[in-house]
Amino acid sequence: MPRTDRSSRASSTPVEIRHLGVVDYATTYDLQHRLAAERADGTLDHDVLLLLEHPPTYTAGKRTEDADRPTNGAPVVDVDRGGRITWHGPGQLVGYPIVKLAEPLDVVDYVRRLEEALIRVCADLGLSTTRVDGRSGVWVIDQSGERKLGQIGIRVARGVALHGFALNADPDLSAFSAIVPCGIADAGVSSLTHELGWTITVASVLAAVGSAVTSALDDRIPMGADASPPRETISSGVGSEQ
Repeated sequence: MPRTDRSSRASSTPVEIRHLGVVDYATTYDLQHRLAAERADGTLDHDVLLLLEHPPTYTAGKRTEDADRPTNGAPVVDVDRGGRITWHGPGQLVGYPIVKLAEPLDVVDYVRRLEEALIRVCADLGLSTTRVDGRSGVWVIDQSGERKLGQIGIRVARGVALHGFALNADPDLSAFSAIVPCGIADAGVSSLTHELGWTITVASVLAAVGSAVTSALDDRIPMGADASPPRETISSGVGSEQ
């Protein structure tokens, strides 16, 4: 079971939240790695949460298979996070927490806390979401099946987590049809707008997501019911290099 009795962060200094707007993937990739290196070296003395949107971009994690890749020949950025292929674009809120994790490292607990933050944001909007056994992320489940609303993919290097999560507010969901999102062929992808029936913009959830993520990491949001997949399954959504 994940640890829930203390902060998952090594520091008690408040997290700095940066709202970056729309930024290309390469820029934030380089920024993440620079901040993570500074955090590991100690030249950066606090954790940082980057909140932003990307222009349309496919990114492939370490476990991506050839069959997952776009059927339309669209370019893909191969990255060093865990997980498989996904899409980022306008209408999707992306969060990159650069966090020095508490010892002993518990990557599964960290991922579960990110999920719990997104579950809380959805609940506050009136949408019930949950976890799914064997799969990371945040899901809507009903008689129509399982639909993924929030994605998680991280890397841990020198005790510092980077990469993070994406929450579909109001993106163009057709962009997911050219790939096998997160390598999961038997489930769909959805958005807050689609599920709730009215437009939910990134701007309208920005503050709530920032608050929920920092609260969850510091154990100020109780963990809900836990889907407890085996650790090797969890690693499909997590890239860990200690």
